[in-house]
Amino acid sequence: MDDDQILARLRELGLELPTASPPLAAYVPCVVHGGLATVAGQLPFVDGAMLNPGFLGQHVSVDEGAAAARRAALLGLAALRTGLGGSFARLERIVQVTVFIAAVPGFVDHPKVANGASELLADVLGDLGTHARVSVGASSLPLGASVEVAIVAAVAPA
Repeated sequence: MDDDQILARLRELGLELPTASPPLAAYVPCVVHGGLATVAGQLPFVDGAMLNPGFLGQHVSVDEGAAAARRAALLGLAALRTGLGGSFARLERIVQVTVFIAAVPGFVDHPKVANGASELLADVLGDLGTHARVSVGASSLPLGASVEVAIVAAVAPA
């Protein structure tokens, strides 16, 4: 898929690629090196506000967590596109997604929450969006986020 096809697919899904979020600390949002693009963990911001903050199993339902993961993955795509020079033209596929989930002890539905990110990437990119995945429970996440999504993608040489 080229850049225009991916942007068209987003529109078909009723989505708009947001502006990539600026880094919140001492890191860069996307590093491209040696055929890989690594996108730093993305938090689920919408218009500067955190979507569904809190803990899964306490303040946040599985569906709300999945929606937050979906939003964080969309921001991950925005960071990836920016890191690739403003175009998805070099994107070959998503390789791995890591979803961190702030949850209370005993919470076990991490895969259902992480599916929000995985399904968004597959919906937008088709087979190129399918990936290996890690979903990890965490005692807390930056700024009180319920989820954080990091992405590794294979990219063609510049």
